[in-house]
Amino acid sequence: METLAEFKTSLSLEQPDSQLPVQLKSLWYDGKGDWHKAHAQVDHLTDQASAWVHAYLHRKEGDIWNADYWYSRARQTRPNIPLEEEWEQLVSYFI
Repeated sequence: METLAEFKTSLSLEQPDSQLPVQLKSLWYDGKGDWHKAHAQVDHLTDQASAWVHAYLHRKEGDIWNADYWYSRARQTRPNIPLEEEWEQLVSYFI
């Protein structure tokens, strides 16, 4: 998978590509509307990349304090953009 469009197309499948890195698997599940599976992919990880996705997920959940904690762990600032736009930016970054 090399583009955001290809990633979005893959959302029609039943399972994510097994070769996707964990961050993209998390975003894939989120793109399918399964926040809990998305969260389960990264909630136990502490690397910066996973923390960034974790932050986005908590922002989406509405838990801003927790989101800010994870943005800090990821060395990122919580963006002031729509969630859909942040999701696309994250997918593009990790592709």
